[in-house]
Amino acid sequence: MRADACRNRERIITAAREIFVEQGAEVPFDEIARRAGVGNATLYRNFADRRDLAHHVTLAVMTSVADQADKAAAEEPDSFAALSRFVHAAADERIGALCPMINDHVDHSAPDIQAAKDRLDAAVTELVSRAHASGQLRADVGAGDLVVALAQLTRPLPGSACLDLEPYAHRYLQLLLDGLRAPAATELPGRATTLEDLRRHL
Repeated sequence: MRADACRNRERIITAAREIFVEQGAEVPFDEIARRAGVGNATLYRNFADRRDLAHHVTLAVMTSVADQADKAAAEEPDSFAALSRFVHAAADERIGALCPMINDHVDHSAPDIQAAKDRLDAAVTELVSRAHASGQLRADVGAGDLVVALAQLTRPLPGSACLDLEPYAHRYLQLLLDGLRAPAATELPGRATTLEDLRRHL
């Protein structure tokens, strides 16, 4: 693929992710093309339909979040600082806002989606395991708990007036992270949630 064609494809994926977060996955393709600065023909030449575009947006987001996890693990010697850095970086991807699109338009069994999911699971599990091993993360919290909290705190509230939650998301994520530190002040009900627990509900 030529360099300009690659740039157009990346611009479409970036624009689609932004609009999916703002308006949902049913937004007209011409609006996505307009945001990306390309013609409709260019969009359709790269992505056959909405499902194809949603597939590649999902891959891009999962890859970006996994990259952030790997980078945090490599660059932060303190395991809880690495976990905190990852949580805030993942929040910027607005994964909660993208959950409905991923559930409705993406084939979770597709090999590339499965590979990206496995890589992301491994990266998040490694961060959580390191924080547990250092004694900084409370023992009754699992990687699945972290993913659920991230999804909930980055999901828009109903109503167009509540879409821009980013400043609040980081504020409440920091409160969450403070609550995840060991030693814990209270005992959580139930048991730590794993990523396997979450997968059983997909």
